[in-house]
Amino acid sequence: MIRRFLRGFNGPQSLGSSGLFWTCFGVGVVAMVLLPAVASEYEVGNFTYFLTNIFLALGLSMMWGLGGILSFGQMAFFGLAGYSYGVIAANLAPVTDNTFIACLLAILVTMAGAALLGYFLFFGRVSGVYVSIITLVTTLIFETFMAQTAGPKWAIGKALLGGYNGMVGIPSLRFRWGGEMIEFFDIPLYYLVVVLLLATYLALRWLANSRYGNALVATGSNPVRTEMLGYDIRLVQLQVFTLAGGLAGLSGVLYVSWGHYITPSTMGLTTAALPMVWVAFGGRKSLLATMLAAIGLQYFAQYLSMTGSQQALVILGALLMLVVMFVPEGVIPPVGRAIGRWWRRSETKGGQS
Repeated sequence: MIRRFLRGFNGPQSLGSSGLFWTCFGVGVVAMVLLPAVASEYEVGNFTYFLTNIFLALGLSMMWGLGGILSFGQMAFFGLAGYSYGVIAANLAPVTDNTFIACLLAILVTMAGAALLGYFLFFGRVSGVYVSIITLVTTLIFETFMAQTAGPKWAIGKALLGGYNGMVGIPSLRFRWGGEMIEFFDIPLYYLVVVLLLATYLALRWLANSRYGNALVATGSNPVRTEMLGYDIRLVQLQVFTLAGGLAGLSGVLYVSWGHYITPSTMGLTTAALPMVWVAFGGRKSLLATMLAAIGLQYFAQYLSMTGSQQALVILGALLMLVVMFVPEGVIPPVGRAIGRWWRRSETKGGQS
């Protein structure tokens, strides 16, 4: 049983399964652990921000790459979780000194919202481009609504929604242990995000290669044939849509805990398209490629902004067009396969000599 469980981490829905891959993966994990010892506090905080966004990209990779569902709703769930956490934490934190309760409740609220929207989409037999259109409209409607929640009348308990300026003063993740307050900010928050990211990646990698993952791939490839084989494709789609919403919610909670604020602009048209760019550029069928592309493109866009370039989004859009036209499976999977072939040839030559 243990061997079967471990085999679930290596399968057709995963990029890399050799000893070389897992060695490089381990080196990467060690590098992330040691980063605070060699980088400045600003660099660690900046990297933490990039890592918080990877969860929603992973959810889109599962939903779009495996299930064939292209959704622009990830940032809506991101914002819903961020606002929910801010409201719940502002009202509960002074009483309980434990904002992890608010974190859990915010993610559950987001998953419930995703499940509700997904139910009407998939059990209503909505598919294809219409899912993309409806999720995009949902995101823009939510942004528009939150932008007009200014003034004291838009308050939930002690939490002011803030309108277009957004909600500020959102507390960090913290809890009390043995009479001492443990708060996650700066370095502790970085390590929390790293642990959550590694656990999420490994769990999704196992899920992608499980029986459910195979059903999800079959549904995305040929939903009619999959349904004829006895699978309830509507339930399969609803489950991955809800899971992706929860991962976007986790990103939203970690983001507001990092920055202590959230504004409606986080759910704008531009930001709604960014996760799609990350996933498509890296390789939408690979979780690892999605992670690497999300980090790399965020660094690239920030570099362009810091050097005074106003064309960061134009360049990202052009990269997306080039990838869709010439490398539809993404940039990283072909590179990974080439490295794997080179490694196997090297091992073969070494064995013969």
